[in-house]
Amino acid sequence: MRGLQCPMPVLKTDKVLEGMRPGEVLRVITTDPATKRDIPALVRRLGDELLGIEEEDDMITFIIRKK
Repeated sequence: MRGLQCPMPVLKTDKVLEGMRPGEVLRVITTDPATKRDIPALVRRLGDELLGIEEEDDMITFIIRKK
């Protein structure tokens, strides 16, 4: 989801998580700084688990486990 601006990274992440099975892990890579706030809020709202956030240069990577 590099290069996409809010709300697209959140909407696409939500759509992918919807189709996942419990225990599966999703890696989301974004370049929009707003996702540092929005993706964790989405994960909390859905009741899934945010395993980690990594930042390198302009990329933000989220590791999410479906519950």
